[in-house]
Amino acid sequence: MIHMSFEEAIKDLGSAIIVDIEVTPGSRSVSVPSGYNEWRKRIEVKLTRNAQKGKANEQLVECLAELFGISSSNILISSGATSSKKSLLIKGISYKQAVSIFRAHLMK
Repeated sequence: MIHMSFEEAIKDLGSAIIVDIEVTPGSRSVSVPSGYNEWRKRIEVKLTRNAQKGKANEQLVECLAELFGISSSNILISSGATSSKKSLLIKGISYKQAVSIFRAHLMK
């Protein structure tokens, strides 16, 4: 089994976390998370919406809020809003919670 050090994509800020993500918009199905890119140190996600007028960003925030069981207002795209490589500031969830939720989904 491949050791996935996806934890490198999550930074603990104490009261919040930063998650580095790579988005593939316009996919056939939604997959949050869909994998981990070891070279870019980013958690990969696939979204069905296209990257037009913020549609993929909206879907990303909604999916992560659902994944973590928090309000979408606790998720802010802190960098990369117009890029496939994004960093998200997420409040209301600890580093340990985020790691265990991502691990459960990535190890399927």
